[in-house]
Amino acid sequence: MIQTMLDNQKSISFEVFPPKKDGEFEAAFETLDALGALSPDFISVTYGAGGSRSGKTIEIASYIQNHLGIDAMAHMTCVGCKKEQLLQVAHALKEHHISHVLALRGDRPKDMDDAQFSARDFAHASDMMAFLKEHTDLVLAGACYPEKHFESFSMESDLNHLKQKQDAGAALFISQLFFDNDFFYTFLEKAAKKGITVPVCAGIMPITSARQIGTTISLSGSSLPKALTDLIARYGEDPQEMRRAGIDYAIRQIRDLRENGVGHIHIYTMNKPKMAAEIMEGIGR
Repeated sequence: MIQTMLDNQKSISFEVFPPKKDGEFEAAFETLDALGALSPDFISVTYGAGGSRSGKTIEIASYIQNHLGIDAMAHMTCVGCKKEQLLQVAHALKEHHISHVLALRGDRPKDMDDAQFSARDFAHASDMMAFLKEHTDLVLAGACYPEKHFESFSMESDLNHLKQKQDAGAALFISQLFFDNDFFYTFLEKAAKKGITVPVCAGIMPITSARQIGTTISLSGSSLPKALTDLIARYGEDPQEMRRAGIDYAIRQIRDLRENGVGHIHIYTMNKPKMAAEIMEGIGR
């Protein structure tokens, strides 16, 4: 169980996403095999960019759980989901022996009109967590934001929402990606003062190409420290050197986190097992 692993105060986990096309599944399973060979403590499976391909999440999570023998954590979003639908998904997860979910609000579907949005069953991830806690035996994880969620008007407000998630049943949190560890250390201090007591996994995404920056920043709201912008300015036009430098930056981030007592690391692998292997070797896992 993931919680047992977290109680040991040290873990490495991965995030993967489902393939965009049905014909890409064979290659996806090969990717999962390669990532599984690195022996992460668990692997989370997203709904895909913008919530697309949500129907494939369980299929990928089931392969991880039942074929690779690694704990799978399926992402679940609630913004466009009715209670009955949520219970159907929970039942399907149970049938596949998947007991861990990352409960997220998710982005508003493009085809969801204002009336539907106003009448949605779950306004926040904490509402979904409370419902799942009452009606299922799923182990719940939640998201947290070292630099606050972009929709929150203050860090204090964001931390209050985080406490609501914990009170609703979150057994652990996985952080949004960040590139400056000082933000994460400050966040942990403030979260502890707010009463957050469950484990927090630090989310790390290697920047291996200059093209990643625009998409990554727009989706995450994470800021770029000077050390990373200097690196991009120096190597951005050289793909091989940029890849090497980006992986090295992630390795140094993780080493610093561990040296400062952060035991739980969650790597956004972007479905790149070679990159993940280089990071695992670099951090001595």
